[in-house]
Amino acid sequence: MPGVIVTNPPRAEAKDVEALAAYGTATVGEAMGRTGFLGTHLRPIQQGVRVAGTAVTVLCWPGDNLMIHAAVEQCGEGDILVVTTTSLCTDGLFGELFATALARRGVRGVVMNTGIRDTAELRAMGFPAWSAAVSPQGTVKATGGSVNIPVVIGGQVVRPGDVIVADDDGVVAVERERARQTAEASEAREQKEAGARAAFLEGQLGLERYGLRETLVRLGVTYRSYAEYREGES
Repeated sequence: MPGVIVTNPPRAEAKDVEALAAYGTATVGEAMGRTGFLGTHLRPIQQGVRVAGTAVTVLCWPGDNLMIHAAVEQCGEGDILVVTTTSLCTDGLFGELFATALARRGVRGVVMNTGIRDTAELRAMGFPAWSAAVSPQGTVKATGGSVNIPVVIGGQVVRPGDVIVADDDGVVAVERERARQTAEASEAREQKEAGARAAFLEGQLGLERYGLRETLVRLGVTYRSYAEYREGES
């Protein structure tokens, strides 16, 4: 089936992307009802970096990075490149030269559901990257694919213009229509957690704060002394 390059897809509002950038992936995912996570296989090549941006999506063939070259033209300020392949691939489809071209266009990072290489150079130039593998294996540029179409990573659909939030914990996608709502829910969650943090610093237990003793009773969980427990085993 012939590929397609979609130009100028709708994007989440910049102010909503910036609002989401203030929160970690765990907070954002919880704010959406524990959804949006792109999977544990996507790991950062750096530490201590958090980015948020709008997705430019790429569908490549395994071992072929032709469509990444095509996607660079579609990228702009505040975007994050999101790349996957038609089947499993761990080859190094992305490296320093791509990052140089993307940084020049204001792209904030890359999420590769495949392999990446030149990781030392990427860290040195401060270009954030998350990938499913690290590999020096090179690629060809021979097969058509698509740019700015919906793709699936880790069971999650990512559309062009959706918000990508990435940090040390992983990568989360937020539907562009839900960006503002999710930012507000993330702020509410942060405030709630701040209250819990203060209470825990004062010595309160989560069992009391969250009413979990009643939950234990409802589930039939009982307390026994060590002696009673050992006696019950005999």
